Amino acid sequence: MAQDKVLIIVGDASETLDTLYPYIRLQEDDFLPVVAGPERRLFQMVMHEVRPGWTITREWEGYQINADVAFSDIDPADYAGIFFSGGRAPEYIRDDADLIRITQHFFDTGKPIASVCHGVEIPARADRVRGRRMACVRKCRFDLEVCGGIFVDEPYVVDGNLVSGRTWHDHAYVMRAFLGMLRDGRARRDGTA
Repeated sequence: MAQDKVLIIVGDASETLDTLYPYIRLQEDDFLPVVAGPERRLFQMVMHEVRPGWTITREWEGYQINADVAFSDIDPADYAGIFFSGGRAPEYIRDDADLIRITQHFFDTGKPIASVCHGVEIPARADRVRGRRMACVRKCRFDLEVCGGIFVDEPYVVDGNLVSGRTWHDHAYVMRAFLGMLRDGRARRDGTA
């Protein structure tokens, strides 16, 4: 049986833990992570943390990751779910017309969606957060609310087919809910639900 494929959205300056944690967890639950970027190439990830005494986020270079596919080459119907990584990348890739098309597909078809940290900037730009309850990093609260979303300051929040979290510190909660949604979808598709 073929593994269900799940998109992980990246660009340069995607947060390392926001990307690698779901990449590994998806494989552990027998899903196939497919890294997607503006182009099919190597992307530089970063690590973010607010240091004691700092009022801004400190950034270091993280690992690099290859995008398996470019946004323009994606047929979202081929994928069981989507994960929006955080970091600075969402701010720079959110205007990509193909990424907007892909994002709208997942919201409009009710497939499982996960978003962490700055990942919210992509569904907000795609006009799919109106009336949706979401957790995100506090500095993106404005982006969410100005686009009609409802900010929730909790480790994670589930709103229908959407699970979201504030930062990489919340990944265990977000991934538990996201993987549950993906497993339920697989069971319904396979007729074992």
